[in-house]
Amino acid sequence: MKRNVFIAIIASIVAFAVIIPNCRAQSRRDKEQTYVLKTPYAVEKITPPQGKKIKNVILMIGDGMSLMHVYSAWTANRGHLWLDNCQTVGLSKTYCANKLITDSGAGGTALATGHKTNYHMVGVDPEGRPLESLCKLANKKGLSSGVAVTCRLWDATPADFCCHNTDRDAEAAIVTDYVNCDVDYVFGGGSKLFENREDGRDLFKELRDKGYQTPRSWEELAGIQKGKVFCVTDTVDTPLPAERGDLLARASMKAIELLNQNPQGFFLMIEGSQLDDYGHFNDLDLLMQETHDFDRTVGRVMQWAAQDGETLVVVTADHETGGLTLVDGDLDEGRIVCKFSTGGHSGVMVPVYSFGPGCENFTGIFENTDVMKKIKTLMGL
Repeated sequence: MKRNVFIAIIASIVAFAVIIPNCRAQSRRDKEQTYVLKTPYAVEKITPPQGKKIKNVILMIGDGMSLMHVYSAWTANRGHLWLDNCQTVGLSKTYCANKLITDSGAGGTALATGHKTNYHMVGVDPEGRPLESLCKLANKKGLSSGVAVTCRLWDATPADFCCHNTDRDAEAAIVTDYVNCDVDYVFGGGSKLFENREDGRDLFKELRDKGYQTPRSWEELAGIQKGKVFCVTDTVDTPLPAERGDLLARASMKAIELLNQNPQGFFLMIEGSQLDDYGHFNDLDLLMQETHDFDRTVGRVMQWAAQDGETLVVVTADHETGGLTLVDGDLDEGRIVCKFSTGGHSGVMVPVYSFGPGCENFTGIFENTDVMKKIKTLMGL
């Protein structure tokens, strides 16, 4: 009898732990949220390069970012975004192999490998067979490759480009794949699964044995001038946008500095990771902070690409998160009024922006797998 009472108490506690956050999220979804960007940032007009040669490709993923996220951010910044410099726009269909509404595992795998896979899988086909990503294909051809994100490295999107698993929740197993992924530059969070592991492995040591430098802070990373880099700055995710400043932009430009030393060229994936988190939380304030941080990173990358002249920049998303709707606002005030329709993902098509040589290939409506296939063809992989 006592055991049954104890079990009932534990079950009640667990139920409340689940119900309370869900109720808070539901409360947010039932109400309009207002956001004002008090200090808008400047945006410049960038003249795109006129040449047609493609030496490098930079794929930028706003995790969970839809046209509504972009238009809301545009409104909040008084009608200006760095994304406006993109020359072409297309629409990507995001469904996965076994579900209409995808996740970052299957959605990111489509962008990374050109294959639809099952929900929650990373870097494998529906039968669980490993797939080669753009990073792997670039390395096989003698190009360099890199990944820079604001999330933990066992999260789905970076794992889609570097790891292979049938379940994105197999986090401790997923990170072990980084040791043999051969990507030249990796930046993100998640150190807690790289060291002090239950299996006794020290993945940082194993990476150093493979020839990687393993800086643990931006300051250490900033001093590196060449070579392969695997930088993990935080225990889990990198800090909130207001706390970390322009870390994603700095990490991305460091990646470009190092990868561009390869005369053959490079492929780089950059993710604004926490858009997805704040969409799930239905937190408009943090969502706009992260979206604007991602846009400013896009601006830094596009400025460099315009000067380089042989770099294609593609900006897209793996899916939409939160069912965001802009219901009111004021462009002159930078005020937006939004509502969320879900705490999960929705099934809308997502934008594909492009800038630089080859951008004309990313117009129209196409499958998310075609993003990878187009990049693969343009780079001759």
